[in-house]
Amino acid sequence: MPGCHEHYIIITGGPGSGKSTLVEHLGAQGFATREEAGRAIIQDQVAISGRALPWVDPELFAELMVSWDLRSYRTAAGPGPVVFDRGLVDTIGYLRMLGRPVPRHLLTAAETFRYHRRVFAAPPWPEIYEQDSERKQSLEEAERTYEAIVRAYADHGYDVVALPRAPVEERAAFVAGAVPLP
Repeated sequence: MPGCHEHYIIITGGPGSGKSTLVEHLGAQGFATREEAGRAIIQDQVAISGRALPWVDPELFAELMVSWDLRSYRTAAGPGPVVFDRGLVDTIGYLRMLGRPVPRHLLTAAETFRYHRRVFAAPPWPEIYEQDSERKQSLEEAERTYEAIVRAYADHGYDVVALPRAPVEERAAFVAGAVPLP
């Protein structure tokens, strides 16, 4: 299972940049997809009055994201491409952005469980950015998140490709044109 899975495609970026919409669109086109850890964890933790929330205990939140992403990686095995809404390296960027230490086991996970070398990053997009009950960051925080995540992927040997600020259909065509997908 560990190793490089060239058919595991990462869509990343700051909050509110349209990445989840793109992943959902690719899923509707028949691609296997994996849901983002952060939003689901926040929803679950709020539902159970848990403390693994980015505004309560960021380190515990990060640990749950690592666990979620490892599980997503393991369950994604299959013959065709799988599009991930974020990956393990996102948590490294998140912790760095907060000025928190990155645990050794997270660095090991990011080096052990590799994705396609080309990662697609949705840049901050002020015209579509919206806060909601799970996305509490300001646009400025979203921009810092994007920068930290892009830097983390580059530091881990990935080629980061910025997605165009364009309708979802154009973004999907851009991804399909940049990575050989079926």
